[in-house]
Amino acid sequence: GLFDPEYVNIFGVPFTFLPHEGNDDGPPPPPTPKTAVFPDPAKAEYEIIWPNVVRVERILHPTLEIDWTKVDPLTLNAAQTARVAELAPVIEGKPDVTRISRIELERLAREFRQQRIIFETARDVFDQMKGAWRGSREVLLAQLVRLVEKFVASDLIKVVPLAYHNDELRKRLIITLSMSRVVQHIARSVEQASAERLVPVFDSERPIRSTADMPTWYTGKPCEYTQKSHINVCVYDSTWEASDAYVLDTSDSVAAWVKNDHLGFEVVYIFRGVVRKYRPDFLIRLSTGDMLVLETKGKQTDETRAKHAAMQEWVEAVNTHGGFGTWRFAVAAQPADIHDILADAND
Repeated sequence: GLFDPEYVNIFGVPFTFLPHEGNDDGPPPPPTPKTAVFPDPAKAEYEIIWPNVVRVERILHPTLEIDWTKVDPLTLNAAQTARVAELAPVIEGKPDVTRISRIELERLAREFRQQRIIFETARDVFDQMKGAWRGSREVLLAQLVRLVEKFVASDLIKVVPLAYHNDELRKRLIITLSMSRVVQHIARSVEQASAERLVPVFDSERPIRSTADMPTWYTGKPCEYTQKSHINVCVYDSTWEASDAYVLDTSDSVAAWVKNDHLGFEVVYIFRGVVRKYRPDFLIRLSTGDMLVLETKGKQTDETRAKHAAMQEWVEAVNTHGGFGTWRFAVAAQPADIHDILADAND
């Protein structure tokens, strides 16, 4: 006789598998995960509430200032400046900007007057900053132009090759043609040095969220019932998480905790120009009443640093608001760190 039909899931879609096409009833559905994950009404005392922040805004001082000792130097490469590189003769496959005639350089300098370029670029930066600016457009532009002019006149800009740096005409031309980079460089320092306070902007429809809001979902992953979490079980993605969950459930320093899984607790961050969402691992209410956001991350990368910086800003903004108690943020670089983190947070 024929073999019984077999089935396989391809990207979650069940297909019959030869040598038999199956019967008219079709393949059986994939097995449903057995464990339901939900907020346990019997453990409502362990509910955790948090502000639903969609973004953090910087409110700037009416007067912009820069701590020049903290401004990083900026290097501009003439060969990477498009309008200059176009004029340069190509030597051994690369544009040699040192061989551009002075007549051509003077023509470019007349075409791109530095004062006009500074103002036009500052105007573009204003469009990025105006949401956090409480003064008039004209006041901001005037201050930005003043700061850019001071930066241009400082020794914080280096132009390469050296022949361009030591020649005032060439140096001024490269700075002018790179003004977008110059102003963006300054704008970052202005925003940091002149921030009056960080302000959380809440979701207009759901300004506050809670573990009680989590809908029931199902899992086939390893999990364990919890004692001090509003959610009935903690689903483990690693042995490290299982270890942390045990410590949180048994520590006298912890009043309540929850793994940030399907909760909707997210912090917006920007990495390489793309807006993304960061979901830290645990939310913890300490025995002191303070809140702790805990991340377990062994390896540091540029992106994890961007995530953690955004989380720190979130904490500062929420604490400045004052309506949600005191929040902290900590990162465990290895499993054993959680003990010291809890001890420090409760001091």
